[in-house]
Amino acid sequence: MKTEQAGIGSPSLSKAEIAYRWIRERVADQTYQPGHKLVLAQIALELDTSVVPVREAIRRLEADGLVTFERNVGARVAMVDQGSYTQSMETVAILEAAAVAQAQSRLGADDLDAAEQINNRMRALLDDFDPAEFTRLNHEFHETLYRRCPNERLCTLVELEWDRLNHLRDSTFSFVPERALESVEEHSRIVALIRARASAQEVERAVREHRSATLRSFQNSQTTTAPSTDLIADSRKDKS
Repeated sequence: MKTEQAGIGSPSLSKAEIAYRWIRERVADQTYQPGHKLVLAQIALELDTSVVPVREAIRRLEADGLVTFERNVGARVAMVDQGSYTQSMETVAILEAAAVAQAQSRLGADDLDAAEQINNRMRALLDDFDPAEFTRLNHEFHETLYRRCPNERLCTLVELEWDRLNHLRDSTFSFVPERALESVEEHSRIVALIRARASAQEVERAVREHRSATLRSFQNSQTTTAPSTDLIADSRKDKS
């Protein structure tokens, strides 16, 4: 596959940057599963480049924690461990909350309408729960709010941690399906705060608490019996 076919070829990007994005994308969408061996020559062939920029990309991915390198073994996609997941969730809670707070004044009615539409689609999934699709829409909702952040470096860090989360766990909501309803309602409150022009501090606190609540639910699920998806329907009845 050439870089143009991969959809990431651009005169403004170096070959190392193209290789970095190309590999990172495949780690994030789990085309490259944990433990997958990254053969530099093969990747270079796919990207129609030399091994040098691929090696540079691998070093960056190693620094990001997405790839490990062992002597006499080579580069592999990093294995999953619960400690890394917890750290990434904690990091996302802080970084994304700051990004949304900075983006708040730049979010227009169209952005907030789009976020609400995505959240409504998430709500519609609760009756016939699909954890993978719910997680995809969840990412789309959050991206709609933080992408207007004027700090490009902060946005990049948020996106990197999202990629790492995607790599570390297919869907948190597979483990804590009852958290899905709470998440949707918290989304509605966050959008309402932004519409009401709440302070940046209030918005940041709401987003951070939202992310932290998901982590707490997951951690609790690891020490108790995982609840049935029927709890989602029961929770909806309780709300009615």
